[in-house]
Amino acid sequence: MWDSAIQWLIIIVAVLVLFGSTKKIPDFARNLGRATGEFKRGQVELESELKKAMYGKPETPKENEVNYIEAAKNLGIDTTNKTQEQLVKEISDKFKNSGQ
Repeated sequence: MWDSAIQWLIIIVAVLVLFGSTKKIPDFARNLGRATGEFKRGQVELESELKKAMYGKPETPKENEVNYIEAAKNLGIDTTNKTQEQLVKEISDKFKNSGQ
């Protein structure tokens, strides 16, 4: 009888109107949205930690982060046994030398 999510939503709104004030409905919806967002963020973080623990692979760089290893490889710089600082210096030197 109550298979659809819309029917459940109508029931919830009716109960809120009967037992609570209509001013509380936006607050309830806002808090429900925040709780859902927190749950999803926690789920993504947990999945990331599990993958990291299981496979031992470092996470991929974030959207605005620079992947210096990939950049150095694209410029033809050898990346074996070099720190990020060394790669940054070599990339910088490569750009300085190419501008002359």
